[in-house]
Amino acid sequence: MRINFEFAELEAFLVLLETRSFVAAARYLGVSQSALTRRIHKLETALGAMLFERTTRSVRPTLAAKRLQPRAQAMVENARETMHELRDDTARFAHQNRAIVTIAAVPSAIPRIVMPALRLFRTGPSEARVRILDFLAHDVTNAVAEGKADFGVSSLPVSDRSVVFEPLVDDRVVLAVLREHPLASQQSVKWETLSAHPLILPSQGSGNRALIDQAMARAQRSLFWNYEVPRTSTALELVRSGLGIAPLPRSAIPISGEGGIVTCELTHPAISRTIGLIDKTDAACSPSARRLRDMIISAGRDAA
Repeated sequence: MRINFEFAELEAFLVLLETRSFVAAARYLGVSQSALTRRIHKLETALGAMLFERTTRSVRPTLAAKRLQPRAQAMVENARETMHELRDDTARFAHQNRAIVTIAAVPSAIPRIVMPALRLFRTGPSEARVRILDFLAHDVTNAVAEGKADFGVSSLPVSDRSVVFEPLVDDRVVLAVLREHPLASQQSVKWETLSAHPLILPSQGSGNRALIDQAMARAQRSLFWNYEVPRTSTALELVRSGLGIAPLPRSAIPISGEGGIVTCELTHPAISRTIGLIDKTDAACSPSARRLRDMIISAGRDAA
């Protein structure tokens, strides 16, 4: 059987599968939307199967697309590894040692802003490795200011003049509950309702806890917590285990609904924070770091 598609079509397929948007995928690949459509159509024709269901509002992968994804990823990665092995080993490893992009990020911004960008970064033609520094908000600022990170993703505007803060997304605090929980069927929940259920809150001293405490003080309300945890990932694990419910920034909750967790809007009061990109003022940026930085900006806009 003759193979009638190219790696360009596979790359287009993987990027579209990740972004679920012809606009975003075309922008990432540096091609027009019509050129991207032709690549996808060519791959579908070669395979004899529809890969995406297109509507005016969404792009959804078909079962064939989900079955193709691991094979396409493996083919692209194998081709890349073959190209690398054909190069001079000394030059290749020297280049890899230089090409390291370091990101400092608050943990709660990683699932919906950093991770989607990393998936796209891996799909593209890059040899750079990525180091992630999982820090609290003020430590993210310090890491960028001190040159320990190429850039940062944080939830607090900065006062350090050596760095600049670029807002990306208004991040609402929502309620994370199990799909089987009595509150899961409600579209919105008032804060006062939480007192009837075991409550999981961020630890004192964290940015998320300060955000909640300040809002409760303004509303002249108080919260009684059953569990206090330092990280949003720990709070999500407690929710998954059925131990309680947790008010968390929306960006901290995986898009896929992994572990049976769903969210409800929290109202009276509504609480939100600004997630933004932190850059060192007038600092030079490597091509790989600039590329990943731009992807994170796009991911932040998509999250918004």
